[in-house]
Amino acid sequence: MKPIVVVGSINMDLVSRTERIPQPGETVIGSNFQLHSGGKGANQAVAAARLGYPSILLGVIGDDIFGRQLLSTLDGFGVDTSHIGTAVGSSGTASIVVDSQGENTIIVTSGA
Repeated sequence: MKPIVVVGSINMDLVSRTERIPQPGETVIGSNFQLHSGGKGANQAVAAARLGYPSILLGVIGDDIFGRQLLSTLDGFGVDTSHIGTAVGSSGTASIVVDSQGENTIIVTSGA
């Protein structure tokens, strides 16, 4: 089987659940917080690997704790990470707020 090569983002998703999404200038209390490995490219590479296809991801992570965790997670899913570069600075992040109805707001900071 030929490998599926994916070029794309590798982000750490910081997900906060709240009763409702805050209005500008407002603070609301969260009910749950989780970290998830994400990014459009990383998600596609993991999906291919989970289906049993050889999967190679091309992208860049930061030299921070998120970068190390993202690389470890991708390796754990069987994604070939040998072509992922490391840049000085932060990895990409997505700050996500999800309300009780499942609506969300997302801020993506590209980072590396």
